[in-house]
Amino acid sequence: MKKISSILTVLLVAGIFLVILGPFYIVPEGRQALIIRFGQIVKVTQDAGLHLKTPVIDQVVPYSARILSWDGEARRMPTSENQFIWVDTTARWVIQDPDLFYRAVTTMERAYSRLNDVIESAVRTVISGHSLEEAVRDSNVINEIVRSQPMPSQAELAAEDGDDRRLREITNLLAVVENQPNISIGRQALSEVMLTRANETAQEMGIEIKDIVIRQIRYSADLTESVYERMVSERRQIAEAYRSYGEGRKQELLGQRDNERRSIISEAYERAETIRGTSDAEAATIYTNAYRQDPEFFAFWRAIESYRKTMPQFRKTLSTDMDYFNFLYSEEG
Repeated sequence: MKKISSILTVLLVAGIFLVILGPFYIVPEGRQALIIRFGQIVKVTQDAGLHLKTPVIDQVVPYSARILSWDGEARRMPTSENQFIWVDTTARWVIQDPDLFYRAVTTMERAYSRLNDVIESAVRTVISGHSLEEAVRDSNVINEIVRSQPMPSQAELAAEDGDDRRLREITNLLAVVENQPNISIGRQALSEVMLTRANETAQEMGIEIKDIVIRQIRYSADLTESVYERMVSERRQIAEAYRSYGEGRKQELLGQRDNERRSIISEAYERAETIRGTSDAEAATIYTNAYRQDPEFFAFWRAIESYRKTMPQFRKTLSTDMDYFNFLYSEEG
């Protein structure tokens, strides 16, 4: 009995010693672990739960098995037109091969440092190889908006006057000014190209990058000024088109008004001359009839009317001894 008791005591002490040394390790949900023995990877554990290891000589190196985020800083990059923009990107990644990850980078800090270089290099390469429009736009919807009137039929063109045609020309001009260059790739497709390029290097580290998203693009100061100047130039072109159209309409309306005024004056003058001619004929008839009734009174009346018009114009009269003033000396008045 004593021998059995001693054996049990030894086994119990050995068991307690083994427990103290730690033959077990736990892998939580969302984690994975490597077992390192004398610097060599002897086991990769990706299942959550309680697992065994060799005490003392085995080292557990845990890594995350979840999708992790990477946030880069905004970087100033050139486009294919050598126009500089600030690009801010973010990405998601996961440790796909813990064995290769440990051999390539070992620590998470170094992994993030390598990801900075890999992702930013891919973003810079893709951005510099494409135009500004490709980077900032994702579709050609802006050019699908109908800004001009549909093309008229031949009958409608024949019925249009000059004003309608000029207005249509201005409308088409605005459409040409506001149309933007069409893109063939777009911002979303560029992100996919960045992801492919980055994964070519990331896979060598046991990392899979799930996606790369261009979070924000900002114009640099010089490019912002250039964009503003182009916008101002386009607005001025549109304004000049409207001014030209308005000036043409103004001249047309002024011409129409002058023509109408001359036409009215001409008609009024013709009517006045007709009335004046009729009146003069009637007056001449009346004068003739009156002269026939009393020629002497008619001569006297004409002389008096002449005196009334001419005498106020004389500043000095030196003599009235002439036939013109005969009625001034008539004893009968």
